[in-house]
Amino acid sequence: MDDPVLLTGSEGRVGSAILGDLGSKYDWRLLDREPPTEEPSHEFFVADITDYDAVREAAEGAGAIVHLAGDPRPEAPWNSVLGNNIDGTHTILQVAADVGVERFVFASSNHAVGAYETEERTPDLYRDHDEFRLDGSELPRPSNLYGVSKAAGEILGRYYHDEFDISVACVRIGNLTEGHPPKDYERGQAMWLSYRDCAHLFDRCLAAEYGYEIVYGISDNDRKYYSIERAREVLGYDPQDNSAHHD
Repeated sequence: MDDPVLLTGSEGRVGSAILGDLGSKYDWRLLDREPPTEEPSHEFFVADITDYDAVREAAEGAGAIVHLAGDPRPEAPWNSVLGNNIDGTHTILQVAADVGVERFVFASSNHAVGAYETEERTPDLYRDHDEFRLDGSELPRPSNLYGVSKAAGEILGRYYHDEFDISVACVRIGNLTEGHPPKDYERGQAMWLSYRDCAHLFDRCLAAEYGYEIVYGISDNDRKYYSIERAREVLGYDPQDNSAHHD
C-alpha cells in the first residue's frame, strides 16, 4: 500500500508489536491521546479519538486505518467503554467514510467471545486434545463490558462495510505477550499471540483483498480453541510461533 496508514493507539502494546516489525514498510501516521514517550519516527498526532475534526485531519489522504485505540481494561466501567471504545470507534469509522479510506482494520478482542468459556468446557477447552473451536462465524458472547464494546465495534464495522463499501477486518486478539508465552497458564498458552505473528497478521490485513472479516489473532499453538483457518484462507496469515515450542 502506497497511501499513508493511520494507526490509532500507537503507543500501546499492539502498536509496539506492529511498528516493531512493520515500521519501515508503510507510510505510518500515528495517533494517540498522549504525546509519545520518545521521539517518533513517523508523523504523530495527539488527539482523542472522539474528536472528529482532529481525527479527520490525521486521516485525510490515508488509504487505511488500523484502529487500536480505546480503554483496554477488561474491568473498564460502562462510561469509559461507551466513550472511548464505542463512540471512539464510531468516530473513526465515520471519518474513514467521509474522507474515502478504503480499508479499516479493527483491534477486537477475545473478550468479545469470552463467555463461551463455560464451566462445562474448561479446562479441557485449553488443552490440545479438545476439538472445540471458535471460527469467527459465531455470535458475540462477551464476558465483560469491555467485550461488549468490542462486539459493538465489530457490528459498527459491518455497517460501515455494507453502507460505504469499506473493507473491514476485525481481529479478535488473544494473549499478546513479548517473548515467551505465559508458563503454567493453560488459557494464556491456548490464546497466545507472539509479537512477530501479531505484526504479520496486521500486515496481511493491510495487504489482502476481502470485504468484511472476523478473524482470530493467535499464533499457531498446539493448544487452541480459536481457529486461525479463516485468517489463513482469506488473509494469507502464516504464523511462525507456537506456545508449545517455548520452555
